Amino acid sequence: MRWQDLVDRAIELPVAPSYTRLGSAVRRRIDHWTAPTDYDLHGRTVVVTGATSGLGRSLACTLAERHADVVLVGRDPTRTETVRAELDGIGEGTVTAALADMGDLDAVRSLADVLRRDHDRIDVLVHNAGALTADRRVSPQGIELTVASQVLGPFLLTALLLDRLRASAVSRVITVSSGGMYSQPLRIGSLEMGPDDYDGTTAYARAKRAQVTLNELWGAAVDPAEVVFHAMHPGWADTPGVRESLPTFRKIVGPALRTPEEGADTAFWLATDDAAAGSTGRFWHDRRVRPIHLLPKTRRSDTPARRADLWRWCVERTGIEDPRGT
Repeated sequence: MRWQDLVDRAIELPVAPSYTRLGSAVRRRIDHWTAPTDYDLHGRTVVVTGATSGLGRSLACTLAERHADVVLVGRDPTRTETVRAELDGIGEGTVTAALADMGDLDAVRSLADVLRRDHDRIDVLVHNAGALTADRRVSPQGIELTVASQVLGPFLLTALLLDRLRASAVSRVITVSSGGMYSQPLRIGSLEMGPDDYDGTTAYARAKRAQVTLNELWGAAVDPAEVVFHAMHPGWADTPGVRESLPTFRKIVGPALRTPEEGADTAFWLATDDAAAGSTGRFWHDRRVRPIHLLPKTRRSDTPARRADLWRWCVERTGIEDPRGT
């Protein structure tokens, strides 16, 4: 084992050092990370959901600086246009805005129509939208909103844009997940939590677990010579979502939290580096592949039958034909 791997393992095992600024700082040095400024993204079209704040805005900004044509997807017209205006002109590519609440499946279909109309190909699709809410909410289709926005919405958008992604082989689909998914097993029957047992943190972690599993299933379903799929977790970053949803956690961790730029780094790397196009269906943190299970209970839950049930459930709830047949 290389000394770099030993150092990585030493900060990964206790979790906290790995997820804070320390983890990214150490790995940037020992692995000699290529700086974002060394990438040239002229001519690449990148769609980023949840692009108006936090990790999504940071990622979109870095992509625009490196001359990509960036499509910002947000649900609030004013905020989305404000960010578009702020990023417009910082690189040599275009920055455009598209509106959709990723939890509203009808809005996702409309978004796909707009993207298909405006783009013959899409090089990168980044699923970043989603929030942790303390109270239970439902989508316009009556689906619990955490699941609708972070599982079904991304699944539907990916399926509807597959032809545009295949037109830019090798394209990439990147899902911004969370280390919180390590705490939850794969549960299809209770993925959509009801009003009697709803807990925002648990709902969020279960949705993130489903995201990572679907990432692997997409990777197995689509030819990696056409589209590759990767999920990642950003560690603990100081974003508006953390400030609003986890104020006590933020107060405790404080200065050790990563900046949004540090949290979004691996997503940017997956979207741009040639090395990321050489594999598919993997889960990443700080530019390294990570296991999707740390606990025996979650590993035992991850059976082929439950995986098949999850895929089938997504197909049924979104009302589309099985994209594995396209």
